[in-house]
Amino acid sequence: MKKYKTGKLKYGSVSAIMIIMVLAALTALNAGVYALEKKKGWQIDLSFNGIVSQSEETKEVLKQLKEPVEILALFRKGDEDAPLMELLDRYAAASELVTWKQIDPALNPALLNRFTTDSAAPGSNDLIVCCEKTGRFRILGPDDYVSVGMDTETGEYTYTGWTYESSITGALAYVTKERVPKAVILQGHGEMDGETLQYFQGLLEANQYDVVFEDMTAASFAPDPEDLLVFFSPVRDLTEPELQKLSDFAAKGGSFLFSCDYTDPTGNMPNYAALLRIYGFKPLEGIVIADTSDEGTYYDKEHPYWLLPEMCSTDLTLSLITAGANHLLLPGARAFEEPEESDRNLTAAVVLRSGKTAYRKLLTAQTSSIAKSGEDETGAFPLALEARRVTTEGYVSRAFIIGCSAALADQQVFAMTDSQQVTIRVMEFLLKSDASDLMIAPKEAIRPALGTASTGPGSILLVALPLSVLFAALLILGPRRSR
Repeated sequence: MKKYKTGKLKYGSVSAIMIIMVLAALTALNAGVYALEKKKGWQIDLSFNGIVSQSEETKEVLKQLKEPVEILALFRKGDEDAPLMELLDRYAAASELVTWKQIDPALNPALLNRFTTDSAAPGSNDLIVCCEKTGRFRILGPDDYVSVGMDTETGEYTYTGWTYESSITGALAYVTKERVPKAVILQGHGEMDGETLQYFQGLLEANQYDVVFEDMTAASFAPDPEDLLVFFSPVRDLTEPELQKLSDFAAKGGSFLFSCDYTDPTGNMPNYAALLRIYGFKPLEGIVIADTSDEGTYYDKEHPYWLLPEMCSTDLTLSLITAGANHLLLPGARAFEEPEESDRNLTAAVVLRSGKTAYRKLLTAQTSSIAKSGEDETGAFPLALEARRVTTEGYVSRAFIIGCSAALADQQVFAMTDSQQVTIRVMEFLLKSDASDLMIAPKEAIRPALGTASTGPGSILLVALPLSVLFAALLILGPRRSR
């Protein structure tokens, strides 16, 4: 009983209670901070490249969302992509209309079947971004989170940045649009197929366009003037009924994207040529080759037919030129006749042009050299054209043609030039749509190397720490010395 009287237990109880209260407060604080990080996105991104930070473009897309969007992360426990999971938390924190959850794909085969199509199927480590109201969804995989560039010294493709944010934000914009513009890539006349056009298709889909392949020879083919019809270098002529369908499509305001390579036998395709003439497009035979004395108009002297064209100022290209996105490479290009102004209902303009001293070489079985000869025509040839035609029904039909398919479809050209920006601008022009390119810059994939400037803060800190200790010692020992 003596220890009760001394009050030892009393003081011990108070201490225990205080310790418990402090631990409870710390636990509650920790839980509160965790909730703020998860629900409100209150977490500082200290990574060198800001990989989980959100740009102003993303904030604007989230602000304009009108329909709920759910993101399904198909990751097994323990196999999560940590930056991706944190970024999804930030999307959910930034908008009440965005939710996400992690799902083990091995335990949910029915879910995978729900989002499986003829062209794509979700799998492990994928994201499914879906909107129930519109019924649209997009599957994002690891390949969608990286940007690829070309090492000009080795000629090899390398990962240059992380594109988590641009891919997810683009998918959110796509699944919530009231109407998604559609590009119909026509087949049936020897055109380029889906495998050859995978980079073109991927670029369009990443910028909120639907892309479908349709056989124009099918009796059920009935193009919608709201869509864009794309011809990638056909080598067989149109039939009369097909030409009539396409003419009717144009008369109702439908638009076309044409590519016409120098190897295409357009001279033996009168119906196809008639379709091109609706817009004042007249392909010329042969390949355009740069004069090697005209530096800056070709890639290198070994490939003088790899042209670096001049981008002319038109309503299509003005924003590209202003932004400095006007560098293109045409590895083997066909030329077109200068557009005429004889038709008051047609307006056509040159978009890309060769150097002034380039020449047009006609290739035959007897051609053994691409060197310039006296028979070759010389000039600044049109290499791409745009056109508008006012139809008799009062619609405006648009068209764009380029003399090199690789400029729109080749991975190497995509990596080396501004081809992707140009392609998207062409799509916006033809479909009369608002800008779809979110312009979200990729985050750096490789930490920058240390340089002279990088050592500055460390050197300052290295000197400042001992000086601060010395200063503190003087403050403490100084008064003692005077006692």
